[in-house]
Amino acid sequence: MAISIAFKTPPLSPLSFSSETSHKPNNISFSWSNSLSFSLSLTLRVSATVASPEITTTITNLKKSVKSRLPGGFSAQSIHGTGRRKCALARVVLQEGTGKVIINYRDAKEYPQTNPSWLHYLKVPRVTLGYESSYDMFVKAGGDLAGQAQAISHGVARALLKVSQNHRIPLKREGLLTRDSGIAERKKVGPKKARKTPQFSKR
Repeated sequence: MAISIAFKTPPLSPLSFSSETSHKPNNISFSWSNSLSFSLSLTLRVSATVASPEITTTITNLKKSVKSRLPGGFSAQSIHGTGRRKCALARVVLQEGTGKVIINYRDAKEYPQTNPSWLHYLKVPRVTLGYESSYDMFVKAGGDLAGQAQAISHGVARALLKVSQNHRIPLKREGLLTRDSGIAERKKVGPKKARKTPQFSKR
């Protein structure tokens, strides 16, 4: 590809400008008729992450399975609860099963980045009542992963109350029914962070 442009300037002689693109990738050269030339090399790197067909197929199969087991959606089920923590919100549905946990149409062992402390939060309410392998758990959650894990725990505890009101005492004893309202304090104008301020200098 070649492009030529001719123009005149009062103090200089007529100049001609041409650009040619060589067949080599990412190499462009420019030249002028007054013996000035330079070359420009461009390097373009494009990276993209594409889910493998196996992962896509697994998610699709799980989504079909969940929708078949939850006709009418999450709110139409008899044993459900909503949990909250920080900015995260989780809707939890319990069904009698073998202890399977599905979060946002993915297996729980893969979803929270296999963080052991986050996985522990998911188990605490059911382990407290001895229901670890008695109910399957289906979750829709949003927010940061740390907040989601605790929101799911809160939602499971609320859902277990619909199984029996006798569960309130042991769940309350473990503090699983109380919403943790602690959030990060906002940054103020002037300080570096919420409370941190620059070092004071009297003079």
